[in-house]
Amino acid sequence: METALPSTAPGAADFDAVYREHFPFVWRNLRRLGVAEPHVEDAAQEVWVVVHRRLREFEGRSSMRTWLFGITMRTASDHRRWRRRKEPRDRSDEVDAVASTAPSPESLTERAQGARVLDALLDELPEERRVVFMLAELEQMSSPEIALAVGAPLNTVYSRLRVARAEFEAAAQRYRSTRIQGP
Repeated sequence: METALPSTAPGAADFDAVYREHFPFVWRNLRRLGVAEPHVEDAAQEVWVVVHRRLREFEGRSSMRTWLFGITMRTASDHRRWRRRKEPRDRSDEVDAVASTAPSPESLTERAQGARVLDALLDELPEERRVVFMLAELEQMSSPEIALAVGAPLNTVYSRLRVARAEFEAAAQRYRSTRIQGP
């Protein structure tokens, strides 16, 4: 259920409701937007600080989820930029590492492994297409909602989504062939 805020200035109770309803959405998208696991908690806190400060400015021209995604996307971008400055490294072989390293049954559940593989496959997509793909396929947002969230024309969203689906399928195929052939 989408939180509908009244046109009057929202208060603390409204923030609590938004937080309870949308926290998982923010957390998932921070991970999917490339915020490293050890930094997700900090990034989520930054998102909610901004939401708390700016909730009174929310005018309802878009859905709450769309508005939150914009804040989440900017926060994730800031964190990735910070990480590149503080922790420079080549990430080109991360997908290979995930694909060629079979996690022990004790260390990961099947679900956690799937999430890691998904993160690695998403990391192969350029950011503009990754965001559109995530919102359409994983968050089940409509293309018009996505266009509002990312500030792009609707036809651009359609184009990015079409290309992203093809790129994701190619990355998944490479992953599957690596698993079949081995390291």
